[in-house]
Amino acid sequence: MPPTQSHRDFLAIPDFSKDELTGLFALADRMKRGVHVRKPLVGKILAMIFTKSSTRTRVSFEVGTTQLGGHAIFLSDRDLQIGRGEPIADTARVLSRMVDGIVIRTFAHADVDELARHADVPVINGLTDLQHPCQVLADILTIRQNFGTHEGKKVAWIGDGNNVANSWLDAAYRLGFDLALACPEGYDPDPKLLARAKENANVTLHRDPREAIAGANAVNTDVWASMGHEEEQKAREKAFASFTVDAKLMSAAAPDAIFLHCLPAHRGEEVSADVIDGPQSVVWDEAENRLHIQKAILAVVMGGERLG
Repeated sequence: MPPTQSHRDFLAIPDFSKDELTGLFALADRMKRGVHVRKPLVGKILAMIFTKSSTRTRVSFEVGTTQLGGHAIFLSDRDLQIGRGEPIADTARVLSRMVDGIVIRTFAHADVDELARHADVPVINGLTDLQHPCQVLADILTIRQNFGTHEGKKVAWIGDGNNVANSWLDAAYRLGFDLALACPEGYDPDPKLLARAKENANVTLHRDPREAIAGANAVNTDVWASMGHEEEQKAREKAFASFTVDAKLMSAAAPDAIFLHCLPAHRGEEVSADVIDGPQSVVWDEAENRLHIQKAILAVVMGGERLG
């Protein structure tokens, strides 16, 4: 298969315009409701490079590709010559001759940038230490399905300023909704992404979770020690001791607020069981929405689906 000359990547949320993101949400919603019946990936192959283990990312991309008529190939770093030192650029060039798109889930964001720079097929960021764009788009889709829109809503992020928090900053920058983050000292999100988000949205950073969550329509958190930071667990438990999203903290949010978590969750740490398993929790809808938003992304970047 000769390489194509033009393609579109999805490495971070600002890669799509505000109107394109709105169209993407509408497409994902049609897919979820079963009214989008086209198979834009018929005859197409998606390569999935995973150097980090996964449940939701792997299953949703594999299932989504199949439902759109294509086929996905799962490739861990043990299955590729990357694991033996082959340059990412060489892997990108080779895969571009054999597949129609690549999803990568890895540690360094620079590796994703390099892969995209040298690939002649679309590259989708399945997760890096810096960004988790597909997750946050699924979260916003969930907010829209609960409130009818994301516009005029306030999102609160409670906990580590990690890759999910960074993608929330990118989403606020592109879409303009209110975002309040509460992070312990020393665990802030990326300063450049924070500064950029503040240019186009009401984005605030707090040390007190109660300040951030006040009046929020959606409350979001994540594990205290993300993949690759497990050795910091004890230090993080001390730093995050007052950042557990429990019923008392949730009571400061809007009365109809929803609770989000990208999963897996550690009940009794970042969230109490009565919150994540309670009536305000929409985490299972949120997890399912990974499938629908990623199908929309695949349809656009690999299948030529038009937005709008």
